[in-house]
Amino acid sequence: YPYVFRISLMSHPPFSQISLSHEEMADGNVTTVTEFIFLGLTDNPELQVPLFTVFLVIYLITLIGNLGMIVLIRSDPQLHTPMYFFLINLSLVDFCYSSVITPKLLVGFLAGNKVISFNGCATQFFFFSSFVGIECLLLAVMAYDRYVAICNPLLYTVIMSHRVCVLLVAGSFLAGFVNSMIHSICMFQLPFCASNIINHFFCDVPPLLKLSCADTFINEVVIFAFASLIEISCLLTVLISYLYILSAILRIRSTEGRHKVFSTCASHLTAVTVFFGTTLFMYLRPSSSSSMDRDKVVSVFYTVVIPMLNPLIYSLRNKEVKDALRRGFGRKIFS
Repeated sequence: YPYVFRISLMSHPPFSQISLSHEEMADGNVTTVTEFIFLGLTDNPELQVPLFTVFLVIYLITLIGNLGMIVLIRSDPQLHTPMYFFLINLSLVDFCYSSVITPKLLVGFLAGNKVISFNGCATQFFFFSSFVGIECLLLAVMAYDRYVAICNPLLYTVIMSHRVCVLLVAGSFLAGFVNSMIHSICMFQLPFCASNIINHFFCDVPPLLKLSCADTFINEVVIFAFASLIEISCLLTVLISYLYILSAILRIRSTEGRHKVFSTCASHLTAVTVFFGTTLFMYLRPSSSSSMDRDKVVSVFYTVVIPMLNPLIYSLRNKEVKDALRRGFGRKIFS
């Protein structure tokens, strides 16, 4: 989620490409942006259909994987545990934040319509930043859940009661939406009068800040402060939880026991590594090494690919999920 650690340097396109409306002000005519135009991933016409096909397949797998995970967990009583309650919400968030970006991207590939209204851009920005922030918080909550399960197994059902789980999830959603609201207010109160060409495939912080014709320093500081609060708290929660988990695993004498305990958090550890590794690579590099083309490729990974990978990670690396799938198919065949 730390998309404010680095602001990419981009040049403004010619003013003749801008679609603007005119408002009469007391001090003269002022132009304001009413819509934005995405440059997208590529302007090569020969790549539009192949890219559309690839991203459509990824999106369908994302929808089927995440919705299937939700249905599977809710339909199998043996998966009605705190860990899988959090996983249901993680799958819901993955489904939502992929759906905020991918359909518009697909329309751009197939129809060539890469225009988005000002309000549409603000809406996309709000929901995308909300769901990414919620995902970050949910991964931290799931790390704490694994810590309690491994380090305090006798008190697990008491500490992670249903009420506590609901409060943790509700708090994650509330914090994500409030944080995104602050970002959105800071971003879209800025005047966009220099250009409306976004050198990206969705409304993200760095390209939008470069389009403003006002001083964005205060906005960047506010966005940085609130984004850092969530990012640092999530990272610390994950790191501290896994330090305690590692310490508990090392105290187990048998190799089989260590493997059994570690397997209970292997899927979550993989998901955390993929998510935080990608975002940290994206936003903690020096600005001098930035490249918009490379940044867009990395953005594709954490906006489109990661929501597809999470259900695959939890289904392929999790024995309980695989057993639930077998039971589900067995009941269907028997019926």
